[in-house]
Amino acid sequence: MRHTLGVAAGLWLPSRAQAGLDHLGTKRELGFLNLHTHEQLRCQYWANGRYDSGALEEIAYVLRDFRTDEIKAIHTGLLDLLATVQARVSSQKEFHVISGYRSPATNAKLNAQSSGVAKRSLHMLGKAIDVRLPGTPLSVLRRVGRDLGWGGVGYYPKSDFVHLDIGRPRQWVG
Repeated sequence: MRHTLGVAAGLWLPSRAQAGLDHLGTKRELGFLNLHTHEQLRCQYWANGRYDSGALEEIAYVLRDFRTDEIKAIHTGLLDLLATVQARVSSQKEFHVISGYRSPATNAKLNAQSSGVAKRSLHMLGKAIDVRLPGTPLSVLRRVGRDLGWGGVGYYPKSDFVHLDIGRPRQWVG
């Protein structure tokens, strides 16, 4: 299913991350299960040296703000981070998504309800995701994300997810 969305494939990644993508091979594939909408997607989002705009649109749709149905492009750097994490833990399972894109209205509402939601969250830019990966302990996802050093890593063991983003490297426990 294709959805009309102007997807700008953000090609920026920290130089240490760009250099580390060769291990992903000539094709990059990810799977997602949105835990709120129950939508599933497995797609090849990169092949032959380029990102697939149709696959990026499908990913943006599945990771949309489920509260408002707003769609925003998911940064390709975040997808590459997820693919790298998945490769490091030797998993082919789909990521279970707690939160992908968040509209500014949704983020403001959640921020007012909880001190654990950043006012300028990278979720609003398509640069952050809250996930779990079946068969992989949260502590392992946290360690791999932290060791990569590509961005922020939030560890939420009580809520059963890890936050990963491609902002400045930092870490916290929620």
